[in-house]
Amino acid sequence: MAKYYLQSGSARLILDSEDSQRAALWLVHRVMESIGDVYEDTTLKDERKLDSAIVESLLDLGPSIQVSEQGFDRDDAELFETFDIVMYWHQLMIALSRLDPML
Repeated sequence: MAKYYLQSGSARLILDSEDSQRAALWLVHRVMESIGDVYEDTTLKDERKLDSAIVESLLDLGPSIQVSEQGFDRDDAELFETFDIVMYWHQLMIALSRLDPML
């Protein structure tokens, strides 16, 4: 595993991960922890859950997530579109919420 430095908006994180995209996903997950209960609410539609995720990401994250193995504030950092990673996170959370009753 490699060590990654991640930053977006007001969020900064250092972590070990298999790859840079998984690291970016973990940053989004950490930011989204505050809305985790939204995904447990079976009365909310998936679209409403996505709205909550987008709003939360706009509050704490910038338009892109910078990921580097060298450190923060690097011009050569790999960039991921925050929206794309939030959508991926949302899809994973929906899948997990559907699996939970089966377990």
